[in-house]
Amino acid sequence: MLDRRTTAMDSRRTECGTATGDVVIAAVPAGDERSFLQVLDPLTERSRRIWSAGDYDLVSTGFRDEARAFIERRAFTAGTEVLDAACGSGNLAIPAARTGARVTGIDLVPSLLDTASAWAQREGLAITLDEGSVEALPYDDARFDVVVSMFGVMFAARPEYVMSELTRVTHRGSTVALANWTRGGFVGRMLAMHAARVPAPHGVPSPLLWADEDTLREWFDARTWQLTTSSRTLTFRYPHSPSGTSALFQAAYGPTVRVMEALDVDARTTFAAELTDHWTQHARVVPLADGSVMTEVESEYLEIIAIRR
Repeated sequence: MLDRRTTAMDSRRTECGTATGDVVIAAVPAGDERSFLQVLDPLTERSRRIWSAGDYDLVSTGFRDEARAFIERRAFTAGTEVLDAACGSGNLAIPAARTGARVTGIDLVPSLLDTASAWAQREGLAITLDEGSVEALPYDDARFDVVVSMFGVMFAARPEYVMSELTRVTHRGSTVALANWTRGGFVGRMLAMHAARVPAPHGVPSPLLWADEDTLREWFDARTWQLTTSSRTLTFRYPHSPSGTSALFQAAYGPTVRVMEALDVDARTTFAAELTDHWTQHARVVPLADGSVMTEVESEYLEIIAIRR
């Protein structure tokens, strides 16, 4: 059985400017920050539009093996209360639910939640899926034993809000387990290519700070969290040539789609060629029995384990 619901969002949407990152930020009513972030906030809406572009499920299928391994390292027991923050189409939520944990997933993008819902139903898994922001979680204090996120919360516009919410919805002994792209890894370098062409709005920090250890030790205050980190490498696997895999990302990976939309024709052509070169230079092409090929590319990420004191 699956519970599919939305949080207290209505049909109002705030204009957030263009894909170039122009954002008009309204004043937040004092004492009503969470409601504002759920309903009106332009940075939240900007994030929703980025990740609604393309089809992230087509991208995330390329590292499902690593997502499953990430969950297996957590060694959940039946009944553990787990939140998958920025759950996408269910890469972590589904394997977590297979363990017997009580899993809740939250994401900004309804279509990804629908995909996760269909996947859970196919496997007969009980998962609660909510539409909402990791900067304003619609959950009670101290609700979760574990919060997980794979390449999710790192893209929130305001890390300080995320940290406040992670602290609020966990309790002493809870674990937060994150997987975040590193600056020097394959995806980190690709994201830098994006930012060089379409910078983030003023005041929005780089998502790659979520893999900077000095920054993490500031955010995960030692009085509240016991923090450990480890460098890991995942392997993307896509049943396409390197150029075909680049084309997949250009069509399906929201940040890439939005950058492409913001560029003129010549700049778009140049950027597409640079992305294809990036994939080609780092790819391992594996011949398959049917005559097709599999493109494999390794990318470093940082695994963060933080335990509430």
